[in-house]
Amino acid sequence: MSAPFFNVQGLTKRFGGLVAVNNVSFEMRRDEMVGIIGPNGAGKTTLLRLITKILRPDHGRITFNGEDITGLAPWDIVNRGIAGTFQNTRPFRHLPIIANAMVPCLNARAKKRGEWVRRIEAKAMDALEFVGISDLALEPASSLSQGDLKRLEVARAIAAEPELLLLDEPFGGLNPTESDLLAKSIRRLHKGGRFGRLHSEGPAMIIIEHKLKELMAIVDRVIVINFGEVLLDGKPDQVVKDARVIEAYLGVEDVQSIA
Repeated sequence: MSAPFFNVQGLTKRFGGLVAVNNVSFEMRRDEMVGIIGPNGAGKTTLLRLITKILRPDHGRITFNGEDITGLAPWDIVNRGIAGTFQNTRPFRHLPIIANAMVPCLNARAKKRGEWVRRIEAKAMDALEFVGISDLALEPASSLSQGDLKRLEVARAIAAEPELLLLDEPFGGLNPTESDLLAKSIRRLHKGGRFGRLHSEGPAMIIIEHKLKELMAIVDRVIVINFGEVLLDGKPDQVVKDARVIEAYLGVEDVQSIA
C-alpha cells in the first residue's frame, strides 16, 4: 500500500502548561479539500503553523508525498510543495501588487515548475488574474480593500506552485460578494483551473474557517478541533448533525444558518 499524500501523526504542541495541539492525527488524499473548524482557541491556527514549520512540534510526525518533513525549515516546506496564507494579511504594503506576487515566484520550486514562462512578471500576473485582481497590478498593496488583500494572499501562495495549499480564514472580514468571488477562485484552483498551465490538477487544500456556510459548500471533509484534539472527522453533512459538534461549537442557530 502506498503512503498517504499527507499524513499527520500524534502532533502535539505545548506552551508552558497549555496544550494547544494534543495528539492530533489525520491524513488526506491528493484530490481532497479538507476544512478545519472549532471554537476560538481550539488550536487550529497552531496546527497550521506546525505544518508550515513556523512552530516546531513537541511530539509527532508529518509526512508529505511519503517524505518525513517534521524537521524541515519553513523555506524547505515551500520548496517541497506546501504553501499557505494566514489570518492577518502582511503584504509589502508600499510595493506594487504585482511585486508582492513576484516574490514567491523566486523560490526554487516555483522557478523549476514555472518553465512555461520566461518572465516572473508574467507568472505573477497570471496568479493575480486567477484571483481577479490583475487590473490592480500596479497599485500599491496599501490601497487594497480587505477582500482584495485576501485574494492577494491567495495569489502569492499559488505563485509558489504548491501541491498542498493551506488557507487560514480566507473569508474572514469579507462581505458576501467578496466571499463568493474568493470561493469561486478557490474551487476553480482546486479543480485544476488554468493557473500553472503545465498541470492538470489543482492543489490539495486545508482550509480553516469560521464562516461555515461558505466552507461547507466547497470542502470534501471537515475536521473538528476542540481543546486541541480532534473531536470529529467526517463529511460536511455528518458534521453539522453531530450532537458533540453542535454542543461544543456550532449551536442550533449556526446549524440552521448552514442548512
